[in-house]
Amino acid sequence: MAEANLDPVFQIQRVYLKDVSLEQPNSPEILLSQEQPAVDIQLGVGATPVADGLFEVSVTATVQTKIGDKTVFLVEAKQAGIFEIRNVPDDQMGAILGIACPQIVYPYLRGNVADVIQRGGFSPVHMAEINFQAMYEQQQAEAAAQPAAPQIIV
Repeated sequence: MAEANLDPVFQIQRVYLKDVSLEQPNSPEILLSQEQPAVDIQLGVGATPVADGLFEVSVTATVQTKIGDKTVFLVEAKQAGIFEIRNVPDDQMGAILGIACPQIVYPYLRGNVADVIQRGGFSPVHMAEINFQAMYEQQQAEAAAQPAAPQIIV
């Protein structure tokens, strides 16, 4: 009888740009302004099972620049990867999906966002390196601090 291989498996199947958009709602007037725009960057991480042992992990970025209350440009992008993850203890899956996978996907997102912004006629916005471990640990701490939903016992 053949033994099943229970060695842990972690493989990248594919990394791809899932979605990207660039909006310049106040062009061309706002482009004539000499004022430096304020930049706001928001990031998010998501993981979804796709099949047995396969997960899609995505990192999203929203980059918005404004002068006063008027938007100069808005970029929304989602970079994703498909990862094969098997034979990993359940208590380690969260860290793999929330730290290891986003660390692989994020550099692609950074490059694509900078490229889209530059192709839109602006100086590229270079997003900083992200410590996904600290981000994951903060999310876990926030989740643990949430009060549990009241249970009704009948």
